Amino acid sequence: MKRDFLATGLLFLFISFSPGGVVALTIDFEGLADSLSLTDQYRGMGVVFSGATILTAGISLNETEFPPHSGTNAAFDDGKPVTLAFLFPVAGFSAYFTHLSPLTLSYYDSLGNLGGSVQSAFSSNLVLSGDSGSMPNELLTLSSASGFSRVVMEGDPGGSSFVFDDVTFHAVGEPAGFFLLGAALCGFAGLLGTGTKSE
Repeated sequence: MKRDFLATGLLFLFISFSPGGVVALTIDFEGLADSLSLTDQYRGMGVVFSGATILTAGISLNETEFPPHSGTNAAFDDGKPVTLAFLFPVAGFSAYFTHLSPLTLSYYDSLGNLGGSVQSAFSSNLVLSGDSGSMPNELLTLSSASGFSRVVMEGDPGGSSFVFDDVTFHAVGEPAGFFLLGAALCGFAGLLGTGTKSE
């Protein structure tokens, strides 16, 4: 918990001193255990996942068909569409996908209104059995000048239809800075309050 608040505080400082207050944050899933459900492991970076589980090459990931974009870990859609809920508005999102059915990415504003979507170029881009001309790790990107709060990634509604890696999103503007500042201050207050009182 303390580590999350410290990371958030450093992130706030980074955003505050970045040109235009925009910073690209990348999640590569390295260091997470195989078969771990993704939830709030990246809350300190401003995002919460649902519907995704970690797969590791050489353990549960079939890297022959679904190679990670980088490292040994990737995440997959575990039984339902994957949702990323951002704790502050983001202006852009991208990730690398290897999929066995058509894939749609959609983004929503803070009121739940659909802002836009993008679809995969091929129905399947698996290494050995994908569509002719396809390549694994297709880069899909979403962007919005007005920002968005949630991304939904959907392949087969039953899940187990795609893996994704190297998620990048662009934190932007004052709301992100205020969120991160508040989280950092809470973290610092928590650190200062960890001592015990003697009477």
